[in-house]
Amino acid sequence: MAQQYTRKVIREVFVQMLNERPLSKITVKDIVNECEINRNTFYYYYPDLYAILAEIFQTELQTVIEEYNDTLSWEESFLAATKFALENKIAIYHVYNSIQKEELEKYLFNVAGNVMTRYVEDASKDLKASGEDKRLIVSFYQSALTEMLLHWISSGMKEDPPKVIHRIGLLFDGNIALSLERSAKLNDSW
Repeated sequence: MAQQYTRKVIREVFVQMLNERPLSKITVKDIVNECEINRNTFYYYYPDLYAILAEIFQTELQTVIEEYNDTLSWEESFLAATKFALENKIAIYHVYNSIQKEELEKYLFNVAGNVMTRYVEDASKDLKASGEDKRLIVSFYQSALTEMLLHWISSGMKEDPPKVIHRIGLLFDGNIALSLERSAKLNDSW
């Protein structure tokens, strides 16, 4: 129990610091001083700062997986899945502008993929869409959503994500279902 608490405190302090300054300006010394632990305790849990970041993203992805609600639209699910990023915009911006950018990209790609996979699977329950077509649809939306998020981050995160995602939902409403229906018809004609 104490181990989980210590890990949690280290992660929280790290995120707090990322919301205040770039990743390159955070040191292990800063974290151990703020957490009031010694360096050996830090290194018992993490080999370096990047391991904390990887664990944070993995934990957040696990939360997305556990909290997915198939009664939500893909837009609502995606916004719920990106809650951590929206609540920690400055930290995300700092990670984006660091040598750990790939970790952020992987996290966003995995979140988008998880949301879209579950949504497409749910939307295709009563259709005979092929597995390959479902993977293509997921991949298309996963890539598009990830790239949109990365562009939003790189441009300073000025737009309101719920507003943009809602607008995308309105513009593309029904396209996933239509694609799945087309897949089922294409399968019947082969």
